[in-house]
Amino acid sequence: MSKLKLGITIGDINGVSTEVIIKALSDERMLNLFTPIVYGSSKVVSYYKNIVSDSFQFSTISSAETAKYNRVNVLNCWEEKADIELGVATVDGGKFAHIALDRAVRDFQDNKIDGIVTAPINKHAMKLANFPFPGHTEFIADKFKSSESMMMMVSDTLRVALVTNHEPISKVADLITKDLVAKKLNILHKTLIEDFGIQKPIIAVLGLNPHAGDDGAIGSEDDKHVKPAVLEAKKNGMIVTGPYPADGFFGSSQFKKVDAVLAMYHDQGLIPFKALSFGNGVNFTAGLPIIRTSPDHGTAYNIAGKNLADASSLRSAIYEAIDIANTRKEYHSDRENQLKRTDRSRSNRDRRPR
Repeated sequence: MSKLKLGITIGDINGVSTEVIIKALSDERMLNLFTPIVYGSSKVVSYYKNIVSDSFQFSTISSAETAKYNRVNVLNCWEEKADIELGVATVDGGKFAHIALDRAVRDFQDNKIDGIVTAPINKHAMKLANFPFPGHTEFIADKFKSSESMMMMVSDTLRVALVTNHEPISKVADLITKDLVAKKLNILHKTLIEDFGIQKPIIAVLGLNPHAGDDGAIGSEDDKHVKPAVLEAKKNGMIVTGPYPADGFFGSSQFKKVDAVLAMYHDQGLIPFKALSFGNGVNFTAGLPIIRTSPDHGTAYNIAGKNLADASSLRSAIYEAIDIANTRKEYHSDRENQLKRTDRSRSNRDRRPR
């Protein structure tokens, strides 16, 4: 199997993003697994190299095609000077994060890289730079002109997917519909098979309201929208259970009995996920042609430039991107071979005397 090329976007230059990239890639054994291409600036990497590790080595390149094997490659995405202001949300922080992300996505679309690992961005900095999306997930979905994306958090022991992403809590109830829940269940079921290699995934669905609505006593959304979506999924052959009250579901460790959990909104899914997996969790954008993972932490402005950031989550994001890329290739290869066998069988039947 050929070595994968993964793009790693530099994220916010004022946070811990570049620091954790350097720390994750300083272990030379990583280069046996894939060829890293850091989308950003060699000047920014050199700035943080002086903070993190003088021994860190990299090659500067101008295109993904010229990436060197067994080396860390830094692809210069801009020429202008980037003003680094440690621990501060700035226009430059948002602007250069956007430029690096856009370049990496375009390279994936042009088949120059096999996947992307995105280092953390700061939403306020992105807004200052007029970035017109709530986050990475929405930007990437727009680039692929698809409504089939889904935010998913992954660790060794837990997978949590979201029906709604970065939405104000005041809007969530109005966004929850049977069709939306059903669509997210389909995306989750598909990605568990194709990207995680689970042939018959078991999915648990959380209710929107406390006690999953308590048969309509605490809101009607679960009875009107969530339960019908679960029933439809079952009729379509999926193994789906719920909706469950979120507190009892996690409190009783029922998550250990399923392959993935579908939560209705951001904090409902991410609070228990981070409580159980913080530091080793990975954010994965499911449902799209692109393979994109990210660490489960933010820019950590409070420790920026202090050489205190832990690279474990970014390292996990890299491993997850490699695993998903290989699993997806294997799945599609098996499907292609199966279709060829089916075509040959049909061809043989066509030639039989009638």
